[in-house]
Amino acid sequence: MREIPISEIQTLVGQEIGVSDWLEITQDRVNRFADATGDHQWIHVDVERATKELGAPIAHGYLVLSLIPFLAKNIISYTGVSRGINYGSNKVRVHQHGAGRLATADARQDAFVRAAWRRLPSHQ
Repeated sequence: MREIPISEIQTLVGQEIGVSDWLEITQDRVNRFADATGDHQWIHVDVERATKELGAPIAHGYLVLSLIPFLAKNIISYTGVSRGINYGSNKVRVHQHGAGRLATADARQDAFVRAAWRRLPSHQ
């Protein structure tokens, strides 16, 4: 894991920070997320129909986003901070579904971190 002082976050702009380990998103996790959020859309929870029409059920985009802190904790840590508070995301779009890993994050001048989900061809 990479460890840097928060004062040096600007040095990460434009760099790949790291790639997370695989985390299996099981149907049970998807179903529990659906129960927690009330989002029981068939593309997420109807395995038979989703498999027939889409090839497989699709995990909720917000479920994937909610896993970023968990996945990122094994990639990078910052010193010189007492806590991290997530108070929002800007311009988040889920353009495709499928297997992926947290791949990159860019630090901006305002010390926000942007995470990118990279679709990978297979579980390597």
